[in-house]
Amino acid sequence: MKAFLKEFKEFALKGNVMSLAVGVIIGGAFQGLVTSLTDNVINPIINCIGGGEIQGSVHLAGDQYINYGAFLTAVINFLIMAFIIFLLVKGMNKLADLGKKKEAEEEAATTKVCPFCKSDINIEATKCPHCTSEVE
Repeated sequence: MKAFLKEFKEFALKGNVMSLAVGVIIGGAFQGLVTSLTDNVINPIINCIGGGEIQGSVHLAGDQYINYGAFLTAVINFLIMAFIIFLLVKGMNKLADLGKKKEAEEEAATTKVCPFCKSDINIEATKCPHCTSEVE
């Protein structure tokens, strides 16, 4: 039982799990902001432009309604959240690419250019394998 608890503690405190937990909490809070934006800003603008209320519904039979206003609000919420997530992922990919470029620059330092034939050769080479010239 002690080993199980130790293993669970290592799993729960890993960076990935903690990052995921923080992401879920921030995502929930951000969802509240987006919902408020669509309910309090975007829907009134649409109501002014369209002349109708987006909070409307259609009566079917008995107590049944199609609440198209709530559906349109949910669609707008989804589009805003998807766009923000797209921008976040794009930004994270750019940051990851910067790290890869730095690694590529470090790897490029293992070669030098032959002064005679201008070919890339190993940095430790004393003779060019292409033109057989002596290289310092």
